[in-house]
Amino acid sequence: MKNKISNILHSLIFHNRNKARVKIKSIKSRQFPFEIEIVAEKLYVPWAIDISNDGKLYFTERSGSIRIIENSKLNPEPLITFNFPFISQGEGGLMGIALDPNFLQNHYIYVMHTYSNNNRIYNRVIRLVENNNKASIDRILMDNIPGGQFHNGGRIKIGPDKKLYITTGDAENPALAQNITSTAGKILRIELDGSIPKDNPFVNSPVYSLGHRNPQGLAWNSQNILYSSEHGQSAHDEINIITVGLNYGWPLVQGNEDTSEIITQKPLAHSGEITWAPSGITFVNQGVWEGKLLVATLRGQQLLAISLNEKGTAVKDITSWLGNEYGRLREVIQSKDGSIYITTSNKDGRGNPDISDDRIIRLIPK
Repeated sequence: MKNKISNILHSLIFHNRNKARVKIKSIKSRQFPFEIEIVAEKLYVPWAIDISNDGKLYFTERSGSIRIIENSKLNPEPLITFNFPFISQGEGGLMGIALDPNFLQNHYIYVMHTYSNNNRIYNRVIRLVENNNKASIDRILMDNIPGGQFHNGGRIKIGPDKKLYITTGDAENPALAQNITSTAGKILRIELDGSIPKDNPFVNSPVYSLGHRNPQGLAWNSQNILYSSEHGQSAHDEINIITVGLNYGWPLVQGNEDTSEIITQKPLAHSGEITWAPSGITFVNQGVWEGKLLVATLRGQQLLAISLNEKGTAVKDITSWLGNEYGRLREVIQSKDGSIYITTSNKDGRGNPDISDDRIIRLIPK
Protein backbone atom coordinates (compact mmCIF):
# COMPACT_ATOMS: atom_id res chain seq x y z
CA MET A 1 0.00 0.00 0.00
CA LYS A 2 1.38 3.34 -0.98
CA ASN A 3 1.95 5.75 1.88
CA LYS A 4 2.82 8.74 -0.27
CA ILE A 5 0.18 10.38 -2.39
CA SER A 6 1.18 12.18 -5.54
CA ASN A 7 -1.60 14.20 -7.09
CA ILE A 8 -1.90 17.72 -8.40
CA LEU A 9 -4.89 20.05 -8.35
CA HIS A 10 -5.34 22.21 -11.45
CA SER A 11 -7.60 25.23 -11.90
CA LEU A 12 -9.32 24.74 -8.55
CA ILE A 13 -11.41 27.79 -7.75
CA PHE A 14 -12.78 28.96 -4.42
CA HIS A 15 -14.29 32.13 -3.11
CA ASN A 16 -13.06 34.19 -0.23
CA ARG A 17 -15.34 36.52 1.70
CA ASN A 18 -15.23 39.22 -0.96
CA LYS A 19 -15.87 36.67 -3.73
CA ALA A 20 -12.44 37.01 -5.31
CA ARG A 21 -11.44 34.13 -7.55
CA VAL A 22 -8.24 32.39 -6.50
CA LYS A 23 -6.39 29.60 -8.25
CA ILE A 24 -4.72 27.06 -6.04
CA LYS A 25 -1.15 26.28 -6.90
CA SER A 26 0.07 22.73 -7.43
CA ILE A 27 0.50 20.73 -4.24
CA LYS A 28 3.56 18.55 -3.75
CA SER A 29 3.52 14.96 -2.53
CA ARG A 30 3.50 14.46 1.21
CA GLN A 31 3.29 11.73 3.80
CA PHE A 32 -0.23 10.38 4.09
CA PRO A 33 -1.26 10.70 7.79
CA PHE A 34 -3.30 7.49 7.96
CA GLU A 35 -2.83 3.75 7.80
CA ILE A 36 -5.08 2.15 5.18
CA GLU A 37 -7.21 -0.91 5.84
CA ILE A 38 -9.57 -2.64 3.40
CA VAL A 39 -12.62 -3.41 5.52
CA ALA A 40 -14.80 -5.08 2.86
CA GLU A 41 -14.50 -5.82 -0.82
CA LYS A 42 -16.37 -7.32 -3.79
CA LEU A 43 -19.39 -5.15 -2.96
CA TYR A 44 -21.78 -3.56 -5.44
CA VAL A 45 -21.70 0.25 -5.38
CA PRO A 46 -21.72 0.87 -1.60
CA TRP A 47 -23.54 4.20 -1.66
CA ALA A 48 -23.82 5.44 1.92
CA ILE A 49 -22.66 4.53 5.44
CA ASP A 50 -23.89 5.34 8.92
CA ILE A 51 -22.30 4.13 12.14
CA SER A 52 -24.21 3.13 15.27
CA ASN A 53 -23.14 4.16 18.75
CA ASP A 54 -21.95 0.61 19.38
CA GLY A 55 -19.60 0.79 16.39
CA LYS A 56 -21.46 -1.19 13.71
CA LEU A 57 -21.31 0.08 10.14
CA TYR A 58 -24.60 0.05 8.26
CA PHE A 59 -24.28 0.66 4.53
CA THR A 60 -26.39 0.56 1.39
CA GLU A 61 -25.57 -1.13 -1.91
CA ARG A 62 -27.25 0.58 -4.84
CA SER A 63 -28.60 -2.77 -6.06
CA GLY A 64 -30.96 -2.86 -3.06
CA SER A 65 -29.32 -4.37 0.03
CA ILE A 66 -28.47 -2.92 3.42
CA ARG A 67 -25.48 -4.66 4.99
CA ILE A 68 -23.63 -4.55 8.30
CA ILE A 69 -19.95 -4.59 9.21
CA GLU A 70 -19.40 -5.65 12.82
CA ASN A 71 -15.97 -5.94 14.46
CA SER A 72 -14.38 -5.26 11.05
CA LYS A 73 -16.20 -8.25 9.51
CA LEU A 74 -18.94 -8.13 6.90
CA ASN A 75 -22.07 -10.01 7.93
CA PRO A 76 -22.81 -12.56 5.18
CA GLU A 77 -26.57 -11.91 5.20
CA PRO A 78 -28.06 -8.51 4.30
CA LEU A 79 -30.21 -6.70 6.81
CA ILE A 80 -32.83 -6.34 4.06
CA THR A 81 -32.95 -6.63 0.26
CA PHE A 82 -35.60 -4.53 -1.45
CA ASN A 83 -37.92 -5.91 -4.12
CA PHE A 84 -40.46 -4.32 -6.47
CA PRO A 85 -41.56 -1.52 -6.59
CA PHE A 86 -37.89 -0.81 -5.78
CA ILE A 87 -35.79 -0.46 -8.92
CA SER A 88 -32.08 0.05 -9.51
CA GLN A 89 -31.16 1.51 -12.88
CA GLY A 90 -28.92 4.30 -14.07
CA GLU A 91 -28.02 6.43 -11.05
CA GLY A 92 -31.08 5.29 -9.12
CA GLY A 93 -31.48 2.50 -6.59
CA LEU A 94 -30.81 2.26 -2.87
CA MET A 95 -28.96 5.41 -1.86
CA GLY A 96 -28.83 7.32 1.43
CA ILE A 97 -29.03 5.83 4.92
CA ALA A 98 -29.31 7.42 8.38
CA LEU A 99 -29.67 5.78 11.78
CA ASP A 100 -32.07 7.31 14.28
CA PRO A 101 -30.37 9.30 17.08
CA ASN A 102 -31.94 6.76 19.47
CA PHE A 103 -31.21 3.80 17.23
CA LEU A 104 -29.99 1.48 19.99
CA GLN A 105 -33.37 1.95 21.69
CA ASN A 106 -35.90 2.23 18.83
CA HIS A 107 -33.94 0.50 16.00
CA TYR A 108 -35.19 2.96 13.36
CA ILE A 109 -33.27 3.24 10.09
CA TYR A 110 -34.05 5.81 7.39
CA VAL A 111 -33.24 5.15 3.73
CA MET A 112 -33.91 6.70 0.34
CA HIS A 113 -34.51 4.61 -2.75
CA THR A 114 -35.85 4.69 -6.29
CA TYR A 115 -39.10 2.96 -7.23
CA SER A 116 -41.49 2.52 -10.13
CA ASN A 117 -45.17 3.46 -10.18
CA ASN A 118 -47.31 3.31 -13.33
CA ASN A 119 -44.14 3.04 -15.43
CA ARG A 120 -42.77 6.27 -13.99
CA ILE A 121 -39.66 6.62 -11.82
CA TYR A 122 -39.80 8.22 -8.38
CA ASN A 123 -37.77 8.32 -5.19
CA ARG A 124 -39.01 7.89 -1.66
CA VAL A 125 -37.77 8.04 1.91
CA ILE A 126 -38.86 5.27 4.25
CA ARG A 127 -38.32 4.27 7.85
CA LEU A 128 -37.28 0.71 8.67
CA VAL A 129 -37.25 -1.06 11.99
CA GLU A 130 -34.44 -3.53 12.75
CA ASN A 131 -34.83 -6.65 14.85
CA ASN A 132 -32.15 -9.33 15.29
CA ASN A 133 -30.19 -8.26 12.20
CA LYS A 134 -33.28 -8.17 9.98
CA ALA A 135 -35.22 -5.10 8.93
CA SER A 136 -38.74 -4.42 7.69
CA ILE A 137 -40.52 -1.34 6.36
CA ASP A 138 -42.17 0.57 9.18
CA ARG A 139 -43.41 3.72 7.43
CA ILE A 140 -43.19 5.65 4.17
CA LEU A 141 -42.13 9.17 5.18
CA MET A 142 -42.13 10.83 1.76
CA ASP A 143 -42.79 9.51 -1.73
CA ASN A 144 -43.47 10.72 -5.27
CA ILE A 145 -40.15 12.61 -5.35
CA PRO A 146 -39.42 12.94 -9.10
CA GLY A 147 -36.73 10.52 -10.22
CA GLY A 148 -35.09 9.31 -13.39
CA GLN A 149 -32.16 7.52 -14.93
CA PHE A 150 -29.98 10.37 -13.67
CA HIS A 151 -30.01 13.21 -11.13
CA ASN A 152 -31.72 11.56 -8.16
CA GLY A 153 -29.69 13.23 -5.42
CA GLY A 154 -30.11 10.59 -2.72
CA ARG A 155 -28.22 11.69 0.38
CA ILE A 156 -30.08 11.75 3.70
CA LYS A 157 -28.70 12.94 7.03
CA ILE A 158 -30.14 13.76 10.44
CA GLY A 159 -29.10 17.25 11.44
CA PRO A 160 -28.10 18.66 14.83
CA ASP A 161 -31.75 19.77 15.13
CA LYS A 162 -32.90 16.12 14.88
CA LYS A 163 -34.62 16.77 11.54
CA LEU A 164 -34.14 14.61 8.45
CA TYR A 165 -32.44 16.38 5.52
CA ILE A 166 -32.82 14.94 2.01
CA THR A 167 -31.04 15.89 -1.23
CA THR A 168 -32.98 15.54 -4.47
CA GLY A 169 -31.80 16.00 -8.04
CA ASP A 170 -33.70 17.69 -10.85
CA ALA A 171 -34.61 14.27 -12.38
CA GLU A 172 -33.28 15.52 -15.75
CA ASN A 173 -35.95 18.24 -15.81
CA PRO A 174 -33.99 21.39 -14.86
CA ALA A 175 -37.08 23.60 -14.56
CA LEU A 176 -38.22 21.57 -11.53
CA ALA A 177 -35.30 22.92 -9.50
CA GLN A 178 -36.92 26.41 -9.59
CA ASN A 179 -40.47 25.12 -9.09
CA ILE A 180 -41.25 25.63 -5.41
CA THR A 181 -44.15 23.16 -5.61
CA SER A 182 -41.87 20.32 -6.77
CA THR A 183 -39.63 18.29 -4.46
CA ALA A 184 -37.04 17.84 -7.25
CA GLY A 185 -33.82 19.85 -7.31
CA LYS A 186 -34.06 20.67 -3.63
CA ILE A 187 -32.74 20.04 -0.18
CA LEU A 188 -35.72 18.91 1.87
CA ARG A 189 -36.24 18.93 5.63
CA ILE A 190 -38.81 16.87 7.49
CA GLU A 191 -39.46 15.55 10.98
CA LEU A 192 -38.41 11.98 11.74
CA ASP A 193 -42.08 10.94 11.52
CA GLY A 194 -42.42 12.47 8.04
CA SER A 195 -44.33 15.60 9.06
CA ILE A 196 -43.34 19.12 7.99
CA PRO A 197 -41.41 21.21 10.56
CA LYS A 198 -43.28 24.35 11.51
CA ASP A 199 -40.15 26.47 11.04
CA ASN A 200 -39.49 25.42 7.44
CA PRO A 201 -39.12 28.46 5.15
CA PHE A 202 -42.17 27.71 3.00
CA VAL A 203 -45.51 27.00 4.66
CA ASN A 204 -46.54 23.32 4.67
CA SER A 205 -43.60 22.47 2.41
CA PRO A 206 -40.59 20.19 2.98
CA VAL A 207 -38.42 22.50 0.84
CA TYR A 208 -35.43 23.88 2.75
CA SER A 209 -33.44 25.26 -0.21
CA LEU A 210 -33.95 25.20 -3.97
CA GLY A 211 -32.17 25.59 -7.29
CA HIS A 212 -30.07 22.43 -7.06
CA ARG A 213 -29.04 20.22 -9.99
CA ASN A 214 -27.85 17.02 -8.33
CA PRO A 215 -26.67 17.43 -4.71
CA GLN A 216 -25.14 14.26 -3.24
CA GLY A 217 -23.48 15.24 0.04
CA LEU A 218 -24.50 16.81 3.35
CA ALA A 219 -22.43 17.62 6.44
CA TRP A 220 -22.48 20.03 9.38
CA ASN A 221 -19.44 21.59 10.99
CA SER A 222 -18.94 22.14 14.72
CA GLN A 223 -20.87 25.42 14.47
CA ASN A 224 -23.83 23.68 12.79
CA ILE A 225 -23.17 25.23 9.38
CA LEU A 226 -24.63 22.94 6.71
CA TYR A 227 -22.52 22.13 3.63
CA SER A 228 -23.60 20.33 0.48
CA SER A 229 -21.81 18.97 -2.59
CA GLU A 230 -23.42 19.30 -6.03
CA HIS A 231 -22.72 18.13 -9.56
CA GLY A 232 -22.47 20.78 -12.26
CA GLN A 233 -23.73 20.29 -15.80
CA SER A 234 -20.28 20.34 -17.33
CA ALA A 235 -17.55 20.80 -14.71
CA HIS A 236 -18.43 23.70 -12.33
CA ASP A 237 -19.13 21.25 -9.51
CA GLU A 238 -19.99 23.04 -6.28
CA ILE A 239 -19.53 22.95 -2.54
CA ASN A 240 -22.25 25.11 -1.01
CA ILE A 241 -23.11 26.49 2.40
CA ILE A 242 -26.83 25.78 2.69
CA THR A 243 -28.86 28.58 4.22
CA VAL A 244 -32.55 28.13 4.90
CA GLY A 245 -34.83 29.34 2.11
CA LEU A 246 -32.11 30.41 -0.34
CA ASN A 247 -31.95 29.73 -4.07
CA TYR A 248 -28.77 28.16 -5.49
CA GLY A 249 -29.54 29.09 -9.05
CA TRP A 250 -29.83 25.98 -11.18
CA PRO A 251 -30.59 25.97 -14.12
CA LEU A 252 -30.15 29.74 -14.48
CA VAL A 253 -26.59 29.72 -13.16
CA GLN A 254 -23.87 27.33 -12.04
CA GLY A 255 -20.47 27.87 -10.50
CA ASN A 256 -19.76 31.58 -10.10
CA GLU A 257 -22.15 32.76 -12.83
CA ASP A 258 -24.56 35.65 -12.29
CA THR A 259 -28.15 36.27 -13.34
CA SER A 260 -30.43 39.28 -13.12
CA GLU A 261 -33.56 37.09 -12.99
CA ILE A 262 -33.31 35.95 -9.36
CA ILE A 263 -31.15 36.37 -6.28
CA THR A 264 -28.87 33.37 -5.98
CA GLN A 265 -26.34 32.09 -3.48
CA LYS A 266 -22.76 31.74 -4.72
CA PRO A 267 -20.89 28.50 -3.95
CA LEU A 268 -18.27 28.23 -1.23
CA ALA A 269 -16.06 26.53 -3.84
CA HIS A 270 -16.41 25.20 -7.36
CA SER A 271 -14.24 23.18 -9.70
CA GLY A 272 -13.99 25.64 -12.57
CA GLU A 273 -13.46 23.95 -15.92
CA ILE A 274 -12.55 20.54 -14.47
CA THR A 275 -14.90 17.90 -13.10
CA TRP A 276 -14.90 16.54 -9.57
CA ALA A 277 -18.36 14.93 -9.49
CA PRO A 278 -18.43 15.34 -5.68
CA SER A 279 -20.53 12.93 -3.67
CA GLY A 280 -20.30 12.19 0.08
CA ILE A 281 -18.84 14.80 2.43
CA THR A 282 -17.98 14.86 6.12
CA PHE A 283 -16.62 17.41 8.59
CA VAL A 284 -13.66 16.17 10.65
CA ASN A 285 -13.77 17.12 14.34
CA GLN A 286 -10.57 15.48 15.61
CA GLY A 287 -7.08 14.40 14.61
CA VAL A 288 -4.68 15.71 12.00
CA TRP A 289 -7.50 16.81 9.70
CA GLU A 290 -9.56 18.48 12.43
CA GLY A 291 -11.63 21.34 11.05
CA LYS A 292 -11.44 20.17 7.45
CA LEU A 293 -14.33 19.31 5.17
CA LEU A 294 -13.66 16.07 3.27
CA VAL A 295 -15.22 15.48 -0.14
CA ALA A 296 -15.30 12.13 -1.98
CA THR A 297 -15.21 12.60 -5.75
CA LEU A 298 -16.36 10.24 -8.48
CA ARG A 299 -15.00 11.52 -11.78
CA GLY A 300 -12.19 13.24 -9.88
CA GLN A 301 -11.14 9.93 -8.25
CA GLN A 302 -9.70 11.70 -5.22
CA LEU A 303 -10.47 12.76 -1.67
CA LEU A 304 -10.48 16.54 -1.26
CA ALA A 305 -9.60 18.06 2.13
CA ILE A 306 -10.92 21.62 2.34
CA SER A 307 -9.44 23.91 4.99
CA LEU A 308 -11.85 26.60 6.18
CA ASN A 309 -11.54 29.82 8.13
CA GLU A 310 -12.54 29.91 11.80
CA LYS A 311 -16.14 30.78 10.97
CA GLY A 312 -16.36 27.98 8.41
CA THR A 313 -17.53 30.42 5.75
CA ALA A 314 -14.48 30.74 3.47
CA VAL A 315 -11.92 28.37 1.97
CA LYS A 316 -8.26 28.69 2.93
CA ASP A 317 -6.92 25.88 0.76
CA ILE A 318 -7.82 22.54 -0.79
CA THR A 319 -5.60 19.47 -0.77
CA SER A 320 -6.03 16.34 -2.88
CA TRP A 321 -5.40 12.84 -1.49
CA LEU A 322 -5.65 9.29 -2.84
CA GLY A 323 -5.70 10.57 -6.42
CA ASN A 324 -6.37 7.64 -8.80
CA GLU A 325 -5.44 5.18 -6.03
CA TYR A 326 -8.84 3.49 -5.68
CA GLY A 327 -10.87 4.89 -8.56
CA ARG A 328 -14.22 6.56 -8.05
CA LEU A 329 -14.98 7.54 -4.45
CA ARG A 330 -18.64 7.73 -3.39
CA GLU A 331 -18.88 8.13 0.41
CA VAL A 332 -16.76 9.52 3.22
CA ILE A 333 -17.70 9.48 6.90
CA GLN A 334 -15.83 9.86 10.19
CA SER A 335 -16.34 7.48 13.11
CA LYS A 336 -16.18 8.40 16.79
CA ASP A 337 -12.66 6.97 17.13
CA GLY A 338 -11.34 9.31 14.45
CA SER A 339 -11.16 6.72 11.69
CA ILE A 340 -12.44 7.79 8.28
CA TYR A 341 -14.33 5.41 6.03
CA ILE A 342 -14.59 5.83 2.27
CA THR A 343 -16.31 3.71 -0.37
CA THR A 344 -15.43 3.09 -4.01
CA SER A 345 -17.99 3.26 -6.80
CA ASN A 346 -16.20 1.53 -9.65
CA LYS A 347 -19.10 -0.79 -10.52
CA ASP A 348 -21.54 2.06 -11.13
CA GLY A 349 -21.16 1.82 -14.91
CA ARG A 350 -18.64 4.64 -15.17
CA GLY A 351 -15.58 3.13 -13.53
CA ASN A 352 -12.97 0.50 -14.31
CA PRO A 353 -13.49 -2.09 -11.57
CA ASP A 354 -10.83 -4.60 -10.64
CA ILE A 355 -11.36 -7.99 -9.03
CA SER A 356 -11.65 -6.48 -5.54
CA ASP A 357 -14.21 -3.77 -6.30
CA ASP A 358 -16.21 -2.29 -4.83
CA ARG A 359 -14.59 -1.66 -1.45
CA ILE A 360 -15.01 0.01 1.90
CA ILE A 361 -11.72 1.49 3.05
CA ARG A 362 -10.78 2.63 6.55
CA LEU A 363 -8.25 5.39 7.14
CA ILE A 364 -6.77 4.85 10.60
CA PRO A 365 -4.95 7.80 12.22
CA LYS A 366 -1.26 7.08 12.70
